[in-house]
Amino acid sequence: MSLSTALPPSWLDGGLRALSTTANHSVLWMGIAAGAGLAGGRARRAATRGILAVAGASALTNAALKPLLPRRRPPAGTGEFATRRGLPAPNSSSFPSGHAASAAGFATGVALEFPVAGAVLTPLAAAVAYSRVHTGVHWPSDVVVGMGVGSAVALATRRWWAVRDEEPATLGPDRRTRALPDGDGMIVFVNPGSGTDDDATRSELEAALPRAEVVEFDPDRDFDTQLDEAITARSPKALGVCGGDGTVVTVASAADRHDLPLAVFPGGTLNHFARDAGVGDVASTAEAVGEGSAELVDLGRVQVDDGKASTFVNTASLGGYPDSVRLRERWQPRLGKWPAAALAMARVLTGAQPLDVTIDGTRHSIWMLFVGNGRYSPADQVPMSRPQIHRGTLDVRYIRADRRLSRTRLVATALTGTLGSSTTYVQRDAATLTVEVDGDGEAVALATDGEVVADGRRFEFRSEPRSVVLYRKLAGG
Repeated sequence: MSLSTALPPSWLDGGLRALSTTANHSVLWMGIAAGAGLAGGRARRAATRGILAVAGASALTNAALKPLLPRRRPPAGTGEFATRRGLPAPNSSSFPSGHAASAAGFATGVALEFPVAGAVLTPLAAAVAYSRVHTGVHWPSDVVVGMGVGSAVALATRRWWAVRDEEPATLGPDRRTRALPDGDGMIVFVNPGSGTDDDATRSELEAALPRAEVVEFDPDRDFDTQLDEAITARSPKALGVCGGDGTVVTVASAADRHDLPLAVFPGGTLNHFARDAGVGDVASTAEAVGEGSAELVDLGRVQVDDGKASTFVNTASLGGYPDSVRLRERWQPRLGKWPAAALAMARVLTGAQPLDVTIDGTRHSIWMLFVGNGRYSPADQVPMSRPQIHRGTLDVRYIRADRRLSRTRLVATALTGTLGSSTTYVQRDAATLTVEVDGDGEAVALATDGEVVADGRRFEFRSEPRSVVLYRKLAGG
């Protein structure tokens, strides 16, 4: 006799039977993930990890553990219990429970990225797991082991996809600067074409800094020219920017040129810099403006051939990524940004040609070069977060093409969490970096902060430490 046959009829029977059925083929978890995906940001990332954990846990239990460890299902019972169960008896092995594995995998995966959401989902996952015992289709040990398998698979995803650290980067040192109550004396430059939520952000910052002057960029004129004209005419005490990373880097460069403190308000789609620098909250940044609380932050510079140096606040790259940006921009009007970006990256990776370059005097053949402003983490995986932007450091990473089966080996090590030990993946820190394209081929595209900015054959990267005074609410302040 199984535990479930000994249970008396209960008002819970119908609800648990329905819950167990809803979780068939992970439909319940896919539905929750779809809703979280629409929310975007952290919720989307958590849902993605949860679904990946479900896929891994389901494959492991159904394709490996059940065939290797066959076990009979609990006896169906008779009378009231048979009516109460009301579920068709599965034909597969009872051990372990696939429902429990998927439930625990999804909840654990979500919790890794979004602990609060994971805490909300945990009782639901536990209820799904228990429903398999209550309805008589699994032994309790099936469920316990299944939940362990699911949680283990979710935790293992961290080996090849690092969990993003939500703690902001360290800046510094602290710097008291001009206190501007209500934003008096500040010009905030707004890019009306940035992101999808810029109107809401703009309304919030206007309410928080009512005395600040808000100026919209004219998209048909050079932004640098508009900045210099406005600064010369108005002599502001500080600059602000509301827009995406492309707009932020333009205003940050102007703040550096004119020796003015800077306030950043996230008005773009991704807002990498605002998020990493810990200035993603309008209210706390506005409070820092009023108090004069600030910290110093690095900028990255890159000079292409003998031309003017370009600034970047996040990353610069050569190779496949700039090519994918150009394809995305070409396809985006027809497909939308995210589908165009995914298709462009797939197209570039499958048809990419190695790039022969000399890096700081040493010749290499590479697929792609990444240069980050500050130190990114983790060093032995795909970078997910940025713990420091204040030590005059460039995070240099490149993928070598001069190794046999380099792309295959790269994918294999990324999937197995051993990227850091791969000879095709190189990471190092530097204050400066010189990259020269070998041979007599065409110029190579350079992308900074997600936009292609120039083509060239010689690229000189450098970190300019503590270049900008950034308004940020100080810890404990």
